[in-house]
Amino acid sequence: MTRGFDPWQVVSDATGGGDDEVPPDAPLTTKEGWRLFVDYQPAPPVLFAPDQLLALSRRERAAYDEARRDYHGDLPLVNTPTIRQVINTSRLLVQLNRRQVSARRGVIISGASGTGKTTALTQLGRTHERHIRKRHPGDRHRLPVIYVTVPPAATARMVAVEFARFLGLELPSRANLTDIVNAVCHTAAHTHVELVCVDEIHNISIATRTGAEVSDQLKYFAERLPATFVYAGIDVEAQGLFAGVRGRQIAGRFTVIPAAPFAYGTAEQRETWRSLIATLESLLRLHDQPAGALVALAEYLYRRSGGMIGSLSQLVRGAAILAIETGTERITQELLDVVPVDYAAERAASQPHLPARARAVRAAADASS
Repeated sequence: MTRGFDPWQVVSDATGGGDDEVPPDAPLTTKEGWRLFVDYQPAPPVLFAPDQLLALSRRERAAYDEARRDYHGDLPLVNTPTIRQVINTSRLLVQLNRRQVSARRGVIISGASGTGKTTALTQLGRTHERHIRKRHPGDRHRLPVIYVTVPPAATARMVAVEFARFLGLELPSRANLTDIVNAVCHTAAHTHVELVCVDEIHNISIATRTGAEVSDQLKYFAERLPATFVYAGIDVEAQGLFAGVRGRQIAGRFTVIPAAPFAYGTAEQRETWRSLIATLESLLRLHDQPAGALVALAEYLYRRSGGMIGSLSQLVRGAAILAIETGTERITQELLDVVPVDYAAERAASQPHLPARARAVRAAADASS
């Protein structure tokens, strides 16, 4: 270790004070941004009665509508089957791993872009942290969850720095990789980290020397930290993550949970999709939205979104905002037609000669290529 570098002083700096000063650009990959995300519990706006609306001044009505647009722009999350599976599996592994000193088991969320991998990963972290807060109320020095992303063309040092950045460690420029890793491990142990969420894992290619070193660095963190590791990435099986000696070791320790587009081929699958639409509709705060009107557009919404939860969310949120701006106060197919979606979903919708399931699969393949 570099002379004069004390990781325990870094621990003290990272866990003591400063929590009241959150930088305005705090992303999820910092402890300040992560805490804001975990704490955020928006209350849906109350819909005014017609006589209350008439009593509003022009300025008050503008503020009222703006609050509803903000709410629909960040519509509360729908608990999908993938999210439930990720949370249930990962939290069970957290309990199983608590007394393990090595070879802890983990989870990999793998799927095409737009299938909700990052959403599932962040919701897992939020759920676990809220559970830990209930068990240890008032302990603001406890950081049960680390959330990092793997940078493009990452090196082992870059990944270690991402861990340090999340924890708020101010490392001297002379700190080498060993310094950084030791500081991260000391801090994580001191703050009782139990869950490590690593996103964008597809940025690692273990077929290259640099990628293999990054994989080894994550494995070293997993050995040093008494925590459960959960990865998320685009089609990690096809990226070679399970190839070779390193890949076989990963495959032997991680459970893969696929994140896929919703299917629409069977009656049960269509009912699942309609239930998802009904849940989204129940969250809307529009004055003239007939009950069941959005569910009636379930097939249209599947065709436009290709079964992708991200595209579906964009369609519904966008149409709700337009319904407020235009004064129609209801989501119609005409408004949904105006809302843009991603290229993969547009390509799926433009191939009506294919069965719905085949179009969704084609869209997923295009998104991951």
